[in-house]
Amino acid sequence: MAGKTKRPSWEDRVSRHLKAELKRSGVTYEELAEKLKKHDHDETKASIAAKLGRGTFPATFFVASLTALGVENVRLGDI
Repeated sequence: MAGKTKRPSWEDRVSRHLKAELKRSGVTYEELAEKLKKHDHDETKASIAAKLGRGTFPATFFVASLTALGVENVRLGDI
């Protein structure tokens, strides 16, 4: 009996999604940190790199980052 293919963890999936949106937008971690200040998030290039490297961060960071990048819609199936 064949086993199910294991999906990546939610942490990996969400982190990869946000990294892909950054790449698609052509925005660096440093630029994202500046954009997040307008959304009341005090982040640095290093803190963003750490969050995306770990894959763990608050939903508020995820939503604020997507908003800062101009993303208006997220399909959960894409994550």
